Amino acid sequence: MAVNYEGIALVLNCGSSSVKYQVVDTTKEEPLASGLVERVTDHAVAIQEIIATLGEPGSGVNLADLTVVGHRVVQGGEEFSAPTIVDDEVERGIAKLSVLAPLHNPGHVAGISAARAAFPNIPHVTVFDTAFHTTLPEEAYTYPLDIRVAKEHGIRKYGFHGTSHGYVSREAARLMGKEPKDINVITLHLGNGASADAVQGGRAVDTSMGLTPLDGLMMGSRTGTIDPAVVFHLHRAAGMSIDEIDTLFNKQSGLLGMCGYSDLRDVHKAIEAGSHEARLALSVYTRRIKMFVGQYLAVMGSVDAIVFTAGVGENDDIVRLESMQGLEGLGIVIDEERNAGRKKTGTLVSADDSKVQIWVIPTNEEREIALQSIAAVS
Repeated sequence: MAVNYEGIALVLNCGSSSVKYQVVDTTKEEPLASGLVERVTDHAVAIQEIIATLGEPGSGVNLADLTVVGHRVVQGGEEFSAPTIVDDEVERGIAKLSVLAPLHNPGHVAGISAARAAFPNIPHVTVFDTAFHTTLPEEAYTYPLDIRVAKEHGIRKYGFHGTSHGYVSREAARLMGKEPKDINVITLHLGNGASADAVQGGRAVDTSMGLTPLDGLMMGSRTGTIDPAVVFHLHRAAGMSIDEIDTLFNKQSGLLGMCGYSDLRDVHKAIEAGSHEARLALSVYTRRIKMFVGQYLAVMGSVDAIVFTAGVGENDDIVRLESMQGLEGLGIVIDEERNAGRKKTGTLVSADDSKVQIWVIPTNEEREIALQSIAAVS
């Protein structure tokens, strides 16, 4: 969705114990204000704290000028495939989808409810992480599971980080002087959570995360793709409960589980200090990125660009370098000098002789949510 509507949006990302916010004037490059409320036990109190902060002299924000309140929601299921104006029925629908996103949707619902009460005269719009992936073909989102069980319980690939993947894939086209419909892009959203997308002609055709954000790439504390029989083995051989295995896979694995650190800056320090575990963890991490690049090149047949984004993708030149090395035979050649250092703006880091361009493009999910929210009410 490419939108260019003008207005001012308060963008809220409400988790179970935190609320991130940003005020975006779409006519300006930088946000008017941004912040984070942590240790939230009551979302209504958190929203009032945000209102008080934005109402202070010098905040740069006039709340009376708000066009819309935009809400990030992780899981939209099959019910929500586009930005949606919130009413009571929509709020109930998001709550019902908590069974698919128990760590995220309940916090979203609490925040939406509190924000609607605080701003009753301003339209509220939900923008779903999953919406960008509603273009996946049936063979991409279908699991080879008993079809009756899958349909009854909504088991399919939904994909996440869609707002980010959509934004940077369109930015890549812009920076290349092309239209999104004319290029194929592999986008790599690498943060504490990480996912890869195959974007063909502006439409997502595959994504690494699945029913939940656990699948796919190795992450800060999540396993990523793992043999599902490991669940059965741990239950039978180690006597672990389903909840214990859930915690192990989501919160105690990935980089953290392998070497004790979930932050790649700490992993690099440990490698410099001679840690074999940290070196192995980084190698597994970058090898899996490389594997998804190969998969998606095969899925799309050809690739015009690869994009690194999010906290790790934008700032970690070692991860970018090691993820691309060895792919020269596929026409993917990174330039070490161009790649060096953090990138705060869209930067080409591939070599001149690389058939596939490699970009680092900072993501801007809040601006994308603001644009989509304003478009929904315009």
